Amino acid sequence: MDGVTVTGVRGSARIVARADGRGGTALPVLDGEGPLAPRRTRSAGAEARVMVVGAMSGPLGGDRFTLAARVEEGARLHVGSAAATLALPGQAKGEARYDVRLDVADGAELHWLPEQLISAGGSDLRVTTRADLAAGARFVLREEQVLGRAGEPSGRLTSRLTVRVAGRTVLDQELACGPGAPGGWDGPAVLSGYHAVGQLVVVRPEFAEAPVTARMLGECASLVPLAGPAALVTAVAPDALLLRGLLDEALAGLG
Repeated sequence: MDGVTVTGVRGSARIVARADGRGGTALPVLDGEGPLAPRRTRSAGAEARVMVVGAMSGPLGGDRFTLAARVEEGARLHVGSAAATLALPGQAKGEARYDVRLDVADGAELHWLPEQLISAGGSDLRVTTRADLAAGARFVLREEQVLGRAGEPSGRLTSRLTVRVAGRTVLDQELACGPGAPGGWDGPAVLSGYHAVGQLVVVRPEFAEAPVTARMLGECASLVPLAGPAALVTAVAPDALLLRGLLDEALAGLG
């Protein structure tokens, strides 16, 4: 059962989007328990929009959060969050976990665009995101991570992202930052001293026939094609505002 335990808080949320037969998208499942509360907002044309609201601070040490979304054939879903996620140290020992599972069917579209994740000093959080997409799915995912609040060092943050298209893995990467992370994470080969790091994954069927061209997007961002119908933008910046600007510009450039 979700709720508070001696080892931290348990929370989960589930979203299912389904074509409503009238050119729009219905949400037959929109459930949240514990600190995760998905709320439907005003739709935009055929696209249903959902905002995930955090009912409390966290995740804290020992917490376990799970968020799952499934977009069925013909549906379109846009998911954001009401505020940044702030990882904090907690009374319970051990790392916190935040697991996201996304499933997008043929002819469906998902834009997964949460606000940034902030790793506060003393926190320990492991985030895993897995997206399973059908061959004809369309998908945009944005991740933004800020290492420490103003004037403080980063907590420990481990983030793994896996994207599969038609059963084939097109991206599987992990980034570990902060105390106890493998050496060099803040060096010139990784973050180069910057405190904000982010990426965009864009999957479109047309990329299979016309893949994007690998190129730098200024000094702090790059665009590369992935195997299959996918592209990856990676960026670093001094702060969250500049990072968002880089990623927004890159997404606009992809059309």
